[in-house]
Amino acid sequence: MASHSGLSAAEVAARQQQGKINHPPQSPTKTVGIIVRDNLCTYFNLVFVVLAVMLASVRSWLNMGFLGVVVCNTLIGIAQQLRAKKTIDELTLVSAHKVDCLRDGVWGKCLSEELVQDDVVAFHAGEQIVADAVVLEGSAQVNESLITGEAKAVPKTLGGELRSGSFLMSGHCTARLTRVGAESYASRLTAAAQADGHKVAKGEMMRSLDKLIKAIGLGLIPVGVALFYKQHWMLAIDLRSSVESVVAALIGMIPEGLYLLTSVALAVGMLRLARRRVLTQDMNCIETLARVDVLCVDKTGTITESAMQADDPVLLNALPVEEILRSYYGAEEPDNDTGRALKARYGQAGPLWPVTGEIPFNTAYKYSAKSFGEKGVYVVGAPDILAGPRAGELRAKLTPLLAEGRRVLLLARYQGALPAKPEQLDNIRLEFLALLPLQNRIRENAPQTFAYFAGQGVDIKVISGDDPQAVSHVAAQAGIAHAEQWVDAASLHSDAALEDAARQCTVFGRVTPEQKRKLVHALQNQGHTVAMTGDGVNDVLALKDADCGIAMASGAQAASQVAQLVLLDSDFGALPDVVAEGRRVINNIQRSASLFLVKNIFSLLLSLAALCLPLAYPFQPLQLSLLSAVTIGLPSFVLALEPNYEMVRGKFIHNVLHAALPGGLTDFLLVFCAQGFAYAFDLPADALGTISTLLTLETGLIVLFQVCEPFTTLRWTLWGSCTILGLGGAVLFSPWLELVPLDLGGTLVLVVLAALVLPVLRTATHLVDQLWQAGRRLNRQKKKA
Repeated sequence: MASHSGLSAAEVAARQQQGKINHPPQSPTKTVGIIVRDNLCTYFNLVFVVLAVMLASVRSWLNMGFLGVVVCNTLIGIAQQLRAKKTIDELTLVSAHKVDCLRDGVWGKCLSEELVQDDVVAFHAGEQIVADAVVLEGSAQVNESLITGEAKAVPKTLGGELRSGSFLMSGHCTARLTRVGAESYASRLTAAAQADGHKVAKGEMMRSLDKLIKAIGLGLIPVGVALFYKQHWMLAIDLRSSVESVVAALIGMIPEGLYLLTSVALAVGMLRLARRRVLTQDMNCIETLARVDVLCVDKTGTITESAMQADDPVLLNALPVEEILRSYYGAEEPDNDTGRALKARYGQAGPLWPVTGEIPFNTAYKYSAKSFGEKGVYVVGAPDILAGPRAGELRAKLTPLLAEGRRVLLLARYQGALPAKPEQLDNIRLEFLALLPLQNRIRENAPQTFAYFAGQGVDIKVISGDDPQAVSHVAAQAGIAHAEQWVDAASLHSDAALEDAARQCTVFGRVTPEQKRKLVHALQNQGHTVAMTGDGVNDVLALKDADCGIAMASGAQAASQVAQLVLLDSDFGALPDVVAEGRRVINNIQRSASLFLVKNIFSLLLSLAALCLPLAYPFQPLQLSLLSAVTIGLPSFVLALEPNYEMVRGKFIHNVLHAALPGGLTDFLLVFCAQGFAYAFDLPADALGTISTLLTLETGLIVLFQVCEPFTTLRWTLWGSCTILGLGGAVLFSPWLELVPLDLGGTLVLVVLAALVLPVLRTATHLVDQLWQAGRRLNRQKKKA
């Protein structure tokens, strides 16, 4: 196969039939079948089916009403996730980077999953290698750190092997695909990782929920068996009543809507971000966003616009600078914004000197060089790097340009032959010719965006490869606090020095890609949750290792591939909405989860009390269904979709238990007292069930009242509706709920205990607060020790 013509249409069709297509190992989102399966085939759905069969076996048909809630929950979960999937898939298609592909002798654009084995493709700087390939023409510097962990650029020339998952740092090449789809290097690594049990790390909230639900799931069977044995055989309660009590106890311990609520809230969060043209590539990042307290930003493309403009050169020598630069940039196709700006300024039509050798630009050594035979060798790069110990010769003319926030390159002539290796460049042999100033305009909405983050308690760190003085000037213009606290990363020669700088400085200049990653690690080691924005190949390592990587879609393809969020409009001003959405989701899930755990806590405590004492579980399944619907289900779904942009603090499970314990303890204590009164006054079981249901309804409505504070119109409407539905349901459906009229003794018990709900709840809240504060003091003492 000749490299100049590529595959024919017939050859492409044949390879497609053979399955030699570059399909990714897995879809960026779940398939429809997986979504339906994951919502239907859950452990708790299985438990509910078993409980329903138990009720059916004793002909307790009405108490099977909880299945309606289960079905509704499942359908809501499937519908919301399918809706989110559709939107995310559409955005993924829009944002997909296409690859230059040669077929039938004509170059065109193809999506990576449309490529087949033996396709001839072209890769440019910033693009990710989509399948294993071998170089046919050209040369490039390839970064394989995403698959090997080694950040050093690897040169690739004719015959060089390109491995999928790596990306081009500089240069360009034409290559033939050798292994595609599941056979490619990156896909085989992914499959091996999955075989070893490797999974994408979940956020703290989802890990806490998994542990909670697993613990509850493991406890259900032994508690249920023991409770049935106690009530049916030891207390001689009839089979039907025993089954109904056990089913009610187990339903009370299951947070049936909590995991669904979390999944729906995250799916809705992804959907809302998608409407703002933000592609969410990992659902877990929504939780991370809520906890971000340090935002690392690059200068170019984030604070400033990506497009650069080259200004008039500052001459340092009498040589014909314009002619040199025209030959330097006229024949090449620049692969970065700086090169494109210089080509636009100096690459006009005209006679060009033939290039006899070159060193392509790389962020590791921050310069490029070209040999023009008899015309000499010329170098363009960072002034401080090229000048080295001779930097003082440039200071008088360089400093004013940097003070204006400009990026400045140095053009110099090199005395002697082109160095064999980039690191062999000798500063003494350079003849300085001109300073080449460039500038980016600050984004119009940058000052307002940084003001928002300052008000939200999020620290900004500017991490750039440019001169630190220039970056500091630009950061100050954008309104970033403490922009004057800058450091030249080239002076940070140890990890300890970098750690100190991460703690004390705001602006970091002359940062290498590896140092960007180390800065992110340093901030994480200091206890911060770090988000990183970027758009270039030099940002890839940091984007990958940040708690949340945010890429600009207009930047390098590799940056978008490793980031968890992609701003499709490359609008930095969208970040406040992104962070606010994360906080809304997590704060509301946290608040709603406390409602679920109130029921789980008191039901577990009642079950344990029933096992230890000669007491029957006082509730029927249908009674708990009413309580769950009006004090948990309906309010939690409404509250989970409300605006709530406060910064998230503390651990998820600690916050939820802190909020839920007072209500759960209050329910348990009052119902336990009701059981004592019923035993003392010989109240029938149906009267005890009525008293327990009404007390628990009152407590649930008071807890909901506290959760709704501060009240808005929506929250008043929600609380009023739940109160009417709860009380009205108890009256209208009393025959089916087995709520009976109370005699004088039962009424007195209900009135006395109902009057104690609020005092007991306040006391329980105070005690829980005291315990929490004591726990925090103990933790602080342990950390000091």
